[in-house]
Amino acid sequence: MTLKVYIGGKLFDKADAKISVYDHGLLYGDGVFEGIRIYEGRVFRLREHVQRLYLSAKHIKLEIPLAPEQMADAITSTVQANNKRNGYIRAVVTRGAGTLGLDPRKTSDPQVIIIVDDISLYPPELYENGMEIATVATIRNHPNALDPRIKSLNYLNNILAKIEAIQAGCLEALMLNHKGEVAECTGDNIFLVKDGALLTPPLDAGILEGVTRTAVLELAQAANIEAREMTMTRHDVYSANECFLTGTAAEVIPVVKCDGRLIGNGKPGPVTKSLRERFHQLTRQ
Repeated sequence: MTLKVYIGGKLFDKADAKISVYDHGLLYGDGVFEGIRIYEGRVFRLREHVQRLYLSAKHIKLEIPLAPEQMADAITSTVQANNKRNGYIRAVVTRGAGTLGLDPRKTSDPQVIIIVDDISLYPPELYENGMEIATVATIRNHPNALDPRIKSLNYLNNILAKIEAIQAGCLEALMLNHKGEVAECTGDNIFLVKDGALLTPPLDAGILEGVTRTAVLELAQAANIEAREMTMTRHDVYSANECFLTGTAAEVIPVVKCDGRLIGNGKPGPVTKSLRERFHQLTRQ
């Protein structure tokens, strides 16, 4: 089946899905996006993703040419048009085509693009055995330069960190903020387990407020697992009993080594396994 891509209210075959080369989303990374999962035909937490998309757009003064309810309907109808029961959605809004200059006032016709496809970030064995991450020199964007809570099309900060991780032989990078505190990974939030408590950096550490992160915190609360936001350093990661990452694409994946140091006993821990199982139950039943 040929994939159908939504652009500006119409569906196009994947090979024919095109926008202007003068679009400022391409020229300057001027736009916002969301990544959303489909589980058993249901779009996971669509309302939360749409809300975050519009908040990102508001921050960069980008007027989305659809009401939030229309955006949600467009996403749902595109999923149905592609007959996807399990997959990944990329909802994108660009600034629109304009002149060769930064001025957003000289653009018009913001493009709403919805892609429905498959995604696989990590091989299955890493979910069973755990993965290794490495702290990289590229810090998370300073909030006063580009707030990490904006999910923008300019992802070079994350990509540069990902390149460093790959060069270090890892698939994911641990990024610190401008104060040297643990922030997040290139595409995932980070959690630690220490003395039975679940810990994660606060929003003011300079992180994206992940939808999966929020879901995991809710699951922990329902399971009577103590969970709290806490400013942390690499020492906290090295000395943790368990570590895992969360993200729309990654879901819940254990981390067993950071910067060459084993975390806990070097195997996925019981709290990680429990929350991963609870997340599977939440999304697949």
